Amino acid sequence: MTQHKPLDKPLPLPWPSAFDAPLGPGWQPTFGAQPLADGSARFRVWAPRAQSVAVHLPERGTAVPMAPLGAGCFEAVVPGVPAGTAYGYCLDGGALLPDPASRHQPAGVHAPSAVVDPAAFAWTDAAWRGLPLEALVYYELHMGTFTPEGTFAAAIARLPHLRELGVTALNVMPVAAFPGTHNWGYDGVGLYAPHAGYGGPDGLKALVDAAHAAGLAVILDVVYNHLGPEGNYLHAYGPYFSGRYHTPWGDALNYDDADCEPVRRFFIDNALHWITEYHLDGLRLDAVHGIFDFGARHILAELGAACHAQARRLGRQVSIIAESDLNDVRVITPETSGGWGLDAQWSDDFHHAAYALLTGERGGYLADFGGVGQLARALTHGYVFAGDYSTYRRRRHGNSAAGVAGARLVVCIQNHDQVANASRGRRLGTLAGAARQRLAAALLLCAPGQPLLFMGEEWGEPAPFHYFTSHTDPDLARAVTEGRRREQAGFLGDAPFADPQHPDTVAASRLNWDLPGQTPHAAMLAWYRALLRLRREQPALHNGDMARARVSWDAAAGWLVLQRHDEHGPAARLICNVSAQAQAVPVDEAGGPWQLAVWSGDAAFGGEGAQAPPEAWPGEAAAAGGQSQHTIPLGPWETALYLQGEAR
Repeated sequence: MTQHKPLDKPLPLPWPSAFDAPLGPGWQPTFGAQPLADGSARFRVWAPRAQSVAVHLPERGTAVPMAPLGAGCFEAVVPGVPAGTAYGYCLDGGALLPDPASRHQPAGVHAPSAVVDPAAFAWTDAAWRGLPLEALVYYELHMGTFTPEGTFAAAIARLPHLRELGVTALNVMPVAAFPGTHNWGYDGVGLYAPHAGYGGPDGLKALVDAAHAAGLAVILDVVYNHLGPEGNYLHAYGPYFSGRYHTPWGDALNYDDADCEPVRRFFIDNALHWITEYHLDGLRLDAVHGIFDFGARHILAELGAACHAQARRLGRQVSIIAESDLNDVRVITPETSGGWGLDAQWSDDFHHAAYALLTGERGGYLADFGGVGQLARALTHGYVFAGDYSTYRRRRHGNSAAGVAGARLVVCIQNHDQVANASRGRRLGTLAGAARQRLAAALLLCAPGQPLLFMGEEWGEPAPFHYFTSHTDPDLARAVTEGRRREQAGFLGDAPFADPQHPDTVAASRLNWDLPGQTPHAAMLAWYRALLRLRREQPALHNGDMARARVSWDAAAGWLVLQRHDEHGPAARLICNVSAQAQAVPVDEAGGPWQLAVWSGDAAFGGEGAQAPPEAWPGEAAAAGGQSQHTIPLGPWETALYLQGEAR
């Protein structure tokens, strides 16, 4: 970890007036370059480690001294600075550094920043108000591999596919400027600057605008637990990092140590800038268990409250969603009840339970999973580990999610992390086969939790998804390769190692858009579309009510039945054979009559079912004097969804 001398004296407060600027449509970030109405630009930077700061305009060959405002903040207003002008800061006469709050890095993270006019883009989404949390069906995508071109513009052309699929929200992996040409985005260092190779600021705005026109929300993945190692110049500016804590990814950010207030402002401003300037519908906060703050008000509580307040002023719905492996409902508990007040969190236990059961994998953290009962618990309780002992962690883990709405728990059967890590780059269909993927998809889209799909999942994309980087520092590149090899030791088995720095690794991870129209991929796509349509149309499948979800199962026989209820529509039953042998799954006669909605063994969905389940059964209408049982024949790894009611 890089060590720096502490500041010689404490930073005085109150902060300059800009620190407490009111929110609203005209809100501006505290730091960075801001074009002014008279053609000049105001530059402001927090650099308490410097005695003097100058803003340098390399195209003019001039450097303008910046006036100290106090609290380590420097400012200059420079006339005749149009959008697109290159600039950087020189600290104490040193080399030119990019702006920590740069809105654009057109030549990369080591090059000068560029002035951006945030009001220049011609938006057409004035009528868009966003979507409520419970209406979000997420589609996670990596911008660089979602299309062959790997750009925001190319993604726009694929929006009709997503709309027809039935998802409602793009969940875009981080786009903040990173070193090199390709990266997952979690090594970002220009946190205000969309990666130039994807299309830069205007490209992202065009994607969001087009998504809104298509009725799709856009959630952006942001990283507030660390910065990437290459191109990270924050150490030179001030105490952005703390030596108190350590993360697996790099130095911990300074949210609660001495002189942390401007650091907190920098990241809260970053969240507000995405929501305000880019019209984003929400943020997904990466790995919040790597954010350390033991102050009286947690940084995420403050950030979430600021984002919600700004959303109200803008008249839009904004959701703040945390990735957390803590199984701690404090993340989504209102501040008034002692929580952080975020809207939702990723809940990995559903993935782990379903994945371990369907694949038999037990490496790494999957050692805790594999039983049918754990999947049943994930469906009805959200967390599998809610204060229970974890063999993998060798301690108790989690607390209870009782009473939490399903919309607050984002669940999946595949995402970027799980494919690249737990699956060693292999997608579920490749690893376990199409039948088990269809079963997993039905469990996901009939579960009370809020579903997330990973790009290409809907057509059974066979291309792997690997971890990849393009660091330009040779020593760092070697360290990343060896570090990844060690990380994967618990999962790798006999699978080949994908070097993150090798160009073939990213090339192999790109989607093939010829496949959705081809056999057998078109049939898998039809399955996902059918399930998403039923989820959208049936209140019992989208009400997110875990309290009204009922599960029966037999671990020895390998079957599970999920029943969902809603007063505004028919009950639903998902009957699952989670075994490699055909069997007749017993179901009680409660309710009825029952009508078959979809069956994964149907040839239309790529199935090879030898015996179709009944189109209907009368349920308790046929039972004399009480409960009796009916059986539904299902082939290996098959599932059938029934709705209560007469045939239509």
